[in-house]
Amino acid sequence: MRLDKFLKVSRIIKRRTIANEACDTDRVLVNGKAQRASYTVKVGDVIEIQSGTKPFKAEVLQVNEFAKKEDAPLMYKIL
Repeated sequence: MRLDKFLKVSRIIKRRTIANEACDTDRVLVNGKAQRASYTVKVGDVIEIQSGTKPFKAEVLQVNEFAKKEDAPLMYKIL
């Protein structure tokens, strides 16, 4: 699954266009490297989003094409 779609489906970022813009401006790091929105997310990847005062860091636990609101937090673990 693409990085921008994962961020939207997991509800880390509300809209895919915003996730895409965050990737384009190098505010999204995967395993310590800035990645483009087309990066393929895998289980075990560590995603870090640098926005605001404190960064958000999470490990990917599941990659699902669709997720209900209550199932979305099960896709990642906050570090």
